[in-house]
Amino acid sequence: MARLLVMIPSGEIYDHDCVRWYQCHDVQRSIDRYHNIGDAFVYDSSLKLLNFDKLGVLEINNPDWSSLDRLREEYDYVLLRGSNYIHGEMEWHDTAAVLRKLGLPVIAFGIGAQAPVQGRLELSAQTKEVLRVIADLSTSIGVRGAYSAQVLSDLGIDNIRIVGCPTAFRRLDPDLDIRLPPLADVQNVGVTIRREVSPTYAQNIQRYLSFHRDLVKSLAARFDTTLMAQGEIEEKKIVLGTDDQKEEAIAALRANGWAANWYFDDAMEKLYRERLFYSDVVADYEALVCRQDLVLGYRLHGNLMALANGTPSIYFTYDSRTAEFADTYKIPSYDVFSDTAFVLEEYWEQSRFDRFNAAWRNVYDETRTFLIENNADTKLVDRATRAPGDSMLKVA
Repeated sequence: MARLLVMIPSGEIYDHDCVRWYQCHDVQRSIDRYHNIGDAFVYDSSLKLLNFDKLGVLEINNPDWSSLDRLREEYDYVLLRGSNYIHGEMEWHDTAAVLRKLGLPVIAFGIGAQAPVQGRLELSAQTKEVLRVIADLSTSIGVRGAYSAQVLSDLGIDNIRIVGCPTAFRRLDPDLDIRLPPLADVQNVGVTIRREVSPTYAQNIQRYLSFHRDLVKSLAARFDTTLMAQGEIEEKKIVLGTDDQKEEAIAALRANGWAANWYFDDAMEKLYRERLFYSDVVADYEALVCRQDLVLGYRLHGNLMALANGTPSIYFTYDSRTAEFADTYKIPSYDVFSDTAFVLEEYWEQSRFDRFNAAWRNVYDETRTFLIENNADTKLVDRATRAPGDSMLKVA
């Protein structure tokens, strides 16, 4: 089995390939800091797709240069956890120099580009350098979708495969197939919420938050609804904080300009107090989505966690990242800035999910090919033969 060195991890490991936030049992340690637990979904899912017997962390910020010769001997490849790295504000620290000196193959597993609302995507010289170094050290780079592939191609990087996100395949089930029950039988609905959004990427914050609020309230009136948060500070405090912290969070939402004006009204406060869910443990989210009849909303990885477990999901797209993701997998999706109303019945069509099922199978095959050609020891089996993954990597 392989020995992998993780770059930019997101959480601590337990039970070999399970991820939770760092020291999550000490709730107060991180309750005042934002972290997107969706990143931990990706990390957890990446590990679940791989056979490995040793895992280490590669530091890119203030690295120990003297350790790189030893790491080269102790590990087989570097795993770059998939995330939204290709944008104008990304800070790579010493990544390019570290990877060059280390010289190990790099598996960039589902990285993506983010387009601004206005103008062209402008990447720093540092980001371009890092991407070219990774391309030089890889058989192929795994990207989120067609837009990310085009951004890399424009940089002269052509060894690319579209692999979406490992979260889609975390159950290692080559026969995933979403089948819709009658909508009348749907009772439990999870809504993945995202209150904080950047005007750099979402074109109309008022529209975004107002629609978000109205969607949540309409679903809560119709179904037994759970609001699934993924890391905003106030939401964490309401779920995990002390009584005082909970009330402070409610007060902060009431005082927040955007939230108070367009999102956090009396009905939303009641829902936040009674139906909000948050956890720092990836497995808790997986258990939750398995209890739902439908999961829909704004979170890339929360929605994909549901689909990976056979729970139907509908995406609400609001930027290039969410739109690209929905397109890669042909996930039923609604544009938040559309002029048409969202009607759940119009999306509850098996034909829409049949398109997802077919696209999922295609991306599964591409992901397995990507891992094998990059010499990763993968647990993904060949869908046609059920043969296990293999690679040219041989560890003494």
